[in-house]
Amino acid sequence: MNRLLILVPGSAADMIRDSGDWGSVTMRVSDVESVGYVRAVSVKQEPRLPVTLEPKTHFLNSGDDRGAGWWYRAKPELHMAWVYLQRRQGALTLDGFADLVRSGFKSPGGSSYIAITYAPEVESDYPDSGLPDLVAWQVSSGGAVPVDIECAPPTLGNAQLAGHWPVEALAAATAMVIGVGSIGGAVVHALAGYGVGRLLLVDPDRLRWHNLVRHVCGPAHVGQMKVSALRDDLRLLRPATITEVHPLDVVDDADRVRPLLGRTDLVVCAADGVDPRRVVSHLARRAGVEAVLACVLENGGLGEVLRLRPWTDRGCLVCQRQALTTAGGINPEPNLDADYGTGTRHRPMTAIGADLHLVGQLAAKATVATLLERAGHPDQRLPADHALLALRPQPDWAPPFDLRRAGELRWLPATAPLPGCPTCETA
Repeated sequence: MNRLLILVPGSAADMIRDSGDWGSVTMRVSDVESVGYVRAVSVKQEPRLPVTLEPKTHFLNSGDDRGAGWWYRAKPELHMAWVYLQRRQGALTLDGFADLVRSGFKSPGGSSYIAITYAPEVESDYPDSGLPDLVAWQVSSGGAVPVDIECAPPTLGNAQLAGHWPVEALAAATAMVIGVGSIGGAVVHALAGYGVGRLLLVDPDRLRWHNLVRHVCGPAHVGQMKVSALRDDLRLLRPATITEVHPLDVVDDADRVRPLLGRTDLVVCAADGVDPRRVVSHLARRAGVEAVLACVLENGGLGEVLRLRPWTDRGCLVCQRQALTTAGGINPEPNLDADYGTGTRHRPMTAIGADLHLVGQLAAKATVATLLERAGHPDQRLPADHALLALRPQPDWAPPFDLRRAGELRWLPATAPLPGCPTCETA
């Protein structure tokens, strides 16, 4: 059986820390998970004040309330004992526990209760010891047994990584993701995980049952617009990321997508088909915005991430593909027009969801690396602009697609614009 865990929301911890020497607590408990949380706190015999456990959908918010426990202000030595006894699964005598409680100790009689002890002097009396200032106990006539406890930290989310990751630079960034299907949905989740502050999601489609085998969203979202489904997921998983939804088709609604490029630092295209990719390439180039294109090639055998930079020595998507064909490689674009699961009549798509998500995560890494390099983080420079990832490789594919082992990653340099390209030429 799992050991009991007590969760202490931040507001409950603040009430205990700011409220004198002792008081009562009410627990809400799930016996199935062997976990509970402090849902009300009082000072001495005053009425208990309710505490909210966020989010409201947290499973414990539908649990059962239990009788009152107690909280006490304690001496730091009690918390030293808690750490020692936790490791050895031991117990402290009831008298020993009571002696280290400053006031208000309640005898358990013939039953037991949960006690939370607060020792504000642990840091000053035992500096650098790492002793917690709040711990929990199961108190009975047989003694006090340490209980696992988890106190909500004052800072949550990517802000916890400040000093180890460029949190502020990414929080200030905006990325647009066009096409939020299987690959694009993974891009969205990964960008939020990296800490990108604002995401503009563009896709005209709804989530349908046949999408579930590959999409990051679950069956509760079937029938919803994909952009809305991802927004709702991120509100729960990554609330610090601001998500805008734009149920638009980048080809048919190019006039409405174009102004959005003026509000974004980089655009990612994971839309299916040749036309959306070419439109994104053209719009981004004309707006002076870098773009990252992500897809799978050869019926899911290869993943591709292509970074397009609006520089004089870098060509657009059409230029890159033409250079590839001229060099004797395959032109994969025509095979991108079919939905996953259909492909062409002769070459059905067989990509599996986890492979598509892997490509999406690589595209997100390329996006974040580009943003951070621009912000002055040289450790985030990519090896080149064109990445090929072997998913189900075939040795007879033409170079540069002739990867041989699953997981092999090949980086290729970008090629220059072709003379007379209507996208790359300058006025």
